Amino acid sequence: MKIEQIYTGCLAEAAYYIESNGEVAIIDPLREVQPYIDRAVKDNAKIKYVFETHFHADFVSGHIDLAKKTGAKIVYGPTGMQTGFDAYIAKDNEEFSLGNIIIKLIHTPGHTMESSCFLLVDEEGNETALFTGDTLFIGDVGRPDLAQKVIAEMTQELLAGHLFESLRNKIMPLADELIIYPGHGAGSACGKNMSKETVDTLGHQKKVNYALNPNLTKDEFIKEVLSGLMPPPGYFPQNVLLNIKGYESFDSIKQKGTKALSVEEFETAANETKAVIIDTRDAQTFAKGFIPGSINIGIDGSFAVWVGTLIPDVNQQILIVTEEGREEEVIIRLARVGYDKPLGYLKGSFSAWKEKGKGFETIKSVNVEELKTLMKQSALNIIDARKASEYNSEHLVDAINIPLDYINAEMAMIDKDKTYYVYCAAGYRSMIFISILHARGYKNLIDVNGGFSELKKSGRFNITQYICPTTML
Repeated sequence: MKIEQIYTGCLAEAAYYIESNGEVAIIDPLREVQPYIDRAVKDNAKIKYVFETHFHADFVSGHIDLAKKTGAKIVYGPTGMQTGFDAYIAKDNEEFSLGNIIIKLIHTPGHTMESSCFLLVDEEGNETALFTGDTLFIGDVGRPDLAQKVIAEMTQELLAGHLFESLRNKIMPLADELIIYPGHGAGSACGKNMSKETVDTLGHQKKVNYALNPNLTKDEFIKEVLSGLMPPPGYFPQNVLLNIKGYESFDSIKQKGTKALSVEEFETAANETKAVIIDTRDAQTFAKGFIPGSINIGIDGSFAVWVGTLIPDVNQQILIVTEEGREEEVIIRLARVGYDKPLGYLKGSFSAWKEKGKGFETIKSVNVEELKTLMKQSALNIIDARKASEYNSEHLVDAINIPLDYINAEMAMIDKDKTYYVYCAAGYRSMIFISILHARGYKNLIDVNGGFSELKKSGRFNITQYICPTTML
């Protein structure tokens, strides 16, 4: 028997590969499925099942393509949803044979109503591992407010109540030695304060996870689990519907998206469509020169999550500027969150645009020393673009908090005629923030290179007293 956790850091998502005696199950696969197929070929094994813990909101699963390519059966827990593809809807406690082991579905509604965990019973009949999806994380549980975005009558209080019952009656009675394999780790918006660890024992979680505190009453649990929640990214409901209704094959999306466009073709597409130009280069490289109207979301970061957070419609057409050789990577990461309308990429990257003598713009950056000098000369308008939880924990005194997450709703707070200095944690988000506003006519925003980490490290700035955050949303 083999169990492999396949962790994707930019989405903080864990898929699982389970093999026994030549048969394989994949749990919660990502959109690009060839790596799972290749892995099974390496083991001379056949993919028999695609187990889905729920209809995901934060990414588009590869269940449909994987089933089509391998003949595997897609399995969900109890649900009344009508899927746009063939799927087997299992009953609570239903068992599935996989080689010499058993996978048992345990229906655990709460994060969503169909949410289910998968209990692995090994060759000797021992309950060994529990794949918990978004029901139970390491240090946290799945937020119970997402399904209400899809099913109006499903309130977060009702879902939280279901989650309480699922944890108390389905998970906590299981053996302490059971290994917990969750669907996400720290950084995912599916939970509010989960651990960076991606595996633990149930016994340890019973000791340290607030949601498994046996002394909490149901009302206390509901209050606790709902506190600290912020509105989820706008693309979440759209991803849920793609996972339920179906989508275009990933191979087709990749073929269309990896179309190389000459400078002239790229310019024509930018002028004749409503495409958003996404420049995925490093923030400071972008600042030194970029195509007018483009926004910077660096590929070396939580790229897909920020695209989904800041571009409301997954059907938005997109033009790509990226480093040569990384075009396919960009398309893959866009497709993971349902952005299936890339028109192509700029052949030769920004250098080709510049060599053709096309117009470009720049963004000014200052380092920590330069900012300190400027602050001595006069009062400055400073924006902290981090999450509210980060800002509330500690921030530069007199900085105002406008989280990048909600920039589309909060930009009215910014005066186009004033100069602002913008920082985030290290410089990734501040450049996204500035580039979005720059494309909308806000030309007086200056980036603080290095962000809050450098401001704090210098010891030269007045920073509020640290308060330990209770949520990371």
